[in-house]
Amino acid sequence: MRRVIAVLAPLALIALLLGGWELACRALAVPAYFLPAPSAIGQSLVDDAPLLLTSAWNTLAMALLALLLASAVACTLALLTATSRTLERAVSPLAVVMQVTPVVAIAPLVVIWAGLAHPERAVVALAAVVAFFPVFSGALAGLKSADPDLERLFDLYGAKRSQKLTRLHLPSAVPFLLEGHKVAAGLAIIGAVVAEFVAGSGGAQGLAWRILEAGNRLQTAKMFAALAVLGLMGAVLHGLFSAAERWALARWRGR
Repeated sequence: MRRVIAVLAPLALIALLLGGWELACRALAVPAYFLPAPSAIGQSLVDDAPLLLTSAWNTLAMALLALLLASAVACTLALLTATSRTLERAVSPLAVVMQVTPVVAIAPLVVIWAGLAHPERAVVALAAVVAFFPVFSGALAGLKSADPDLERLFDLYGAKRSQKLTRLHLPSAVPFLLEGHKVAAGLAIIGAVVAEFVAGSGGAQGLAWRILEAGNRLQTAKMFAALAVLGLMGAVLHGLFSAAERWALARWRGR
C-alpha cells in the first residue's frame, strides 16, 4: 500500500498542477506565444516526437561521452593525488577553481578552440568540465575513507602498497564513486545543454538547439515540449544511476 501511495502521490500532484495550469490559461485567455496550455504542449510533443527524440538522443550521447571522459580523468587524477600529499595540495585548488568557474564564462573560448565547424566537440568538452568535480571529489574522499584500524592491520601483515590499494582503498571508495557519478550524470546533461546554447549553432542538433529554434519563431509550445523531454531524460538517467547504485552497493556490502 505504501508503495502504491508513493507512486500515486507525485502523479496526483503533477495532474493537479497541470489541470490548474490548463484552467488558468483558458479562463484568462492567455496568448499561446506567452504561455501555452498543457494541451497545446502535449499536441506539440505528439507532432514533433521524431525530431525531439532525435535531438534528445544527440544531447544524451554527448552528455554520456562527456561523463565517460570526466570519469576517466577524474578517477585517474584522484588515484594519483590520494597517494601523494604534495600532489593533492597542488591539484585540489585547481579542481576547486574549475568547479566554481561558470561554464558560460569559458564556453566561448572552448567553442573557438574546438573549431566553429565542430560544435559537438565544444559541447562534450564543456559538459566534461562540469561533470569532473563531483567524480574527482567523490573518488578522492572515498580513497581516503578507509578504516584506520584496517590500515594498521594491513601494515602489520606487511601488505604492499598495491595490495592496500586494491583490497582496502578501492573497496572503501565504492559508495563515494557511485554517488559522485550519479551527481555528475545530471551535471553532464546540464553542461551539454548550456554549451549548446552558447555555441549557438545547429551543428550539434541537441535539445538546446530545438529550444533556441522554437524561441526565435515564438513557438512557445515547442519550447515547453523540448523542456519536458529534457526533464524526463534527466529524471530517467538519474533513476537508472540510482538503481545501479542500489544494486552495486547491495553486492558490495553482501561481500
